[in-house]
This record gives sequence, C-alpha cells and structure tokens, in this order.
Amino acid sequence: MGRFLVTCMAIGFFALIAAGVAAAWSTAQNEHHTREVNHTYEVELAIDRARIAIEQSETARRGYLLTSEPVYLGTYRTAMAAVPKAVGTVATLTEDNPRQQGNVITMRRLVGDLSAQRERTIAAAEAGDRAGALTQFEQETSIRRMRAVRSLADTMVREERRLLAVRDAAQQASVQVFYVTLAVAGLLLVLVAFITLVTVLRYTRELATSRDALRDFADTLEDLVDERTADLSRANEEIQRFAYIVSHDLRSPLVNVMGFTAELEAATGAITELIDRAEEKAPEIVSEDARLAAREDLPEAIRFIRTSTQKMDRLINAILKLSRQGRRVISAEPLDIAVLIDGIGASLTQQIEHRGATLTVEQPLPNLFSDRVAVEQIFSNLIENAVKYLDPARPGRIVVRGKREGKRIHYEIEDNGRGIAPSDHARVFDLFRRSGTQDQPGEGIGLAHVRALAYRLGGVIDVSSELGRGATFRLTLPATYTEAKTDTRGR
Repeated sequence: MGRFLVTCMAIGFFALIAAGVAAAWSTAQNEHHTREVNHTYEVELAIDRARIAIEQSETARRGYLLTSEPVYLGTYRTAMAAVPKAVGTVATLTEDNPRQQGNVITMRRLVGDLSAQRERTIAAAEAGDRAGALTQFEQETSIRRMRAVRSLADTMVREERRLLAVRDAAQQASVQVFYVTLAVAGLLLVLVAFITLVTVLRYTRELATSRDALRDFADTLEDLVDERTADLSRANEEIQRFAYIVSHDLRSPLVNVMGFTAELEAATGAITELIDRAEEKAPEIVSEDARLAAREDLPEAIRFIRTSTQKMDRLINAILKLSRQGRRVISAEPLDIAVLIDGIGASLTQQIEHRGATLTVEQPLPNLFSDRVAVEQIFSNLIENAVKYLDPARPGRIVVRGKREGKRIHYEIEDNGRGIAPSDHARVFDLFRRSGTQDQPGEGIGLAHVRALAYRLGGVIDVSSELGRGATFRLTLPATYTEAKTDTRGR
C-alpha cells in the first residue's frame, strides 16, 4: 500500500514537472515568436519608410520642374537625404535573411540610377534651362525605375508577410504543444488523484474493519487474560496451600526423627560407657567390632542423621516462608526507593566495609506505589547477594539505577563480582539451585523468593552476566501496583 501510494505521488509529481517544463518552454517560444513578429513589423515599417522617401523625393522633383519653386527643391533634397538612411535601416534589420539582402542591393542600385537622372534634370532647371529639363524628364526612364522600386518594395513586404505566416504557424504549434502537454498532465493528475482517493478510501475501510476486529479481539483478549489470571491465581494459591501442607506434614516425622536421634545419641553414650567398664574389668568379652561400633560408627551415623535433619529443617522452613509470603495480603503504598535503598545499605554497612566495597545509587531513582515489605525484601536479597559474591581480587562496586518507561519502571542492580555463567542464568532463580563455587552460606532460596515476589507484584526479573565480570539483575515492576482480578468460579 505504501509503495503504491508513493508511486502515485511520484507520477503526479512528474506530471507537475512536465506541465511546468511545458509552460516554461511555451513561454520562451511565445517570447521568441513575439520578438520575431515585432521584428517583421519593424522590417515592413522600414520598407514603407524607404518607399515613402523615394516617392516623396520624386513628387518634390516634379513640382520643382513644373513650378521652379525653391520649396519643392528643399523638400526634394530632404527626402533624398533620408533615402540612404531608410534603405540602410532595412539592410540592418534583414541581415539574417539572404533573400532580403539581395533585394536591398537591387533597391540601392535602382535608387542610385534614379538619383543620377533626377540630378541631371534638377541641374538643368537650376541653370535656367527649364524647357531642356522638361524635355529630359519626358525622355527619361524614371517611371519604369519607380515601378521597379515599388514592385521590389512589394516583394520585400510579401517576403516579410511570408515569414510572419511561418512564425505565426510555429507559435500556434508551440501553443498547441503546451495545451496538449497541459491536458495530458492534468489528466494524469486527475487519474492519480482518483486512484489515490480510491486506494485511501479502501485502505481506510480496511483499517476501520481491522480496528473493529482488533477492538473485538482486545475485548475478548481482556476477558481471556482475566480468566487466565484467575486460573493462575487459583493454581498459585493451590500450590502455596499444597506447599504449606506438605511442609507442615513433613515437619512432624522430621521432629520424630530428630527426637529419636537425640534418644539414640543418649543411648550411644550409655553403650560407650558400658564398653569402657567392660574393657576395664573383662576386656576379653569386648570384641573389636563392638568397640568400633560404640565409639566410631554410631556417633558418626548420628552426626550424619543430625546434619541431614537440620538441613531438611532449614529447607522446610524455607518452603514455609515462601508459602506464607504467597498468602500474605499485599498492601500498596507510596515508596521512596532511594530512601529504601539507603536503609538497606545502612543495615549492610559492616559487610560492605569488610569487603572494601561501595554501594552507589544513581539519581534520580523512580519511586513506586507498591508493597513495602515485598519491595524491601527484593532489593535486600539482590544487594546482599551482590555483596556476598563480590570478587576479593578487586574493590567491590555495586550500583543501583532505574528509569521509567510508560507505566513500568526498570531497576538495575549491577556489581563487579564473580559473575554467573550464561548456562546458569535461568537456574539461579529456581528453588534450592545455586551457581558457582559454594563457599557462602545459603540454601538457594533467595533468588527464587525474589522472583516469586516480583511475579506477585506484577513484575519480572532477569539477569545478564559473564564469569569474572560481574552481574546485572534487571527488575521490572509496574509503577502502580494493581491487584489482579480473582475469579471465584468453580470454588
């Protein structure tokens, strides 16, 4: 659709360019033809002026010969003086026309012959021989030469008229080309506009249809999301209830095992004491196996049992803690995250100073409207983990930063510690799973607890890290906590 509209716009643009070029070309042609037409009229006017000067000089000469009046002689001299200039103007204006140049040469020859004959009759009249002057006038061939001049002038005018007709035809042709180009460009513009309009209308209809379908889908999707959220909430509650019940039920036999272990340890003491007395009074009745069993095997087995039961007790307590957090009611309130981080840093001051580390909070740090306990536990776990797993080979550095994007806030807790192998990025959030060298105390529930709390608050958490280059935990939470809708159907 986009390419089609761009193509239509390009065609319309080229049509406008063609119309502009045609208009410019036609304007230039019109200006050229106008100059040519004006030039033709100037040539005609110059030819007429030359002919008038020749005719006027002839008329003045005849008047002088008939009347001997000096005024006619003065008019003759004036007219004859203007003839060369008028013929020269014609020659100058027709320099680009060889045919007219030939006519000008002929006219100058005819004018020269006429001038010689006229001067002879004028000289006789001035000498007082009027009769002789009249006789020469009657015998001369000036009438034939005047006719030749008139005919030549008419020929030159016809030549200019022919050129005028040619130039008019060329001008008409250029005007026709302009109008044809303009019509084609206009037709293209109308066609492009029509096609574009039809395309846009069709696209608009499709867009409206898609919008309606999207709105219906959004409504359906919202219901589906509510339903899935309710299902997940029920499943989460069931899992939490199951974890609580299982942990509670496991604790009862564990307590029994621990109790019997204590009794067994007391019995082991009594047996060891008995073995000691028997060795003193009747050593022959005490076998080596009995001695090893009483003094080494039984105490070692009891220590293994006690260590295992203590570990199981810690794991059961962790599961109970997670299940209690899942059942705790979320209470949202405005939280100043910078102040909250400062409090966490103060509680970890001894550990941070012991490791020679620094905790930096980049301002401004966006605030939240969420559950204080859950948010504090999330940041406490992440910052404590960062302190715990710093690299002793370099000064520790922990940075907390955040930024808001729309309705969600992204926090980063970055450290320059040991780092996490890429293959362990996902598993570190699993319950009882740990990564790297296990030289720090813990049961592997901290990050699982963080992820569970983040999910509970409507957020997510992930990590990016490389071994030996530190880790960056990215926590995304809604700026304002909204309690998820719970569907009670089927309960």
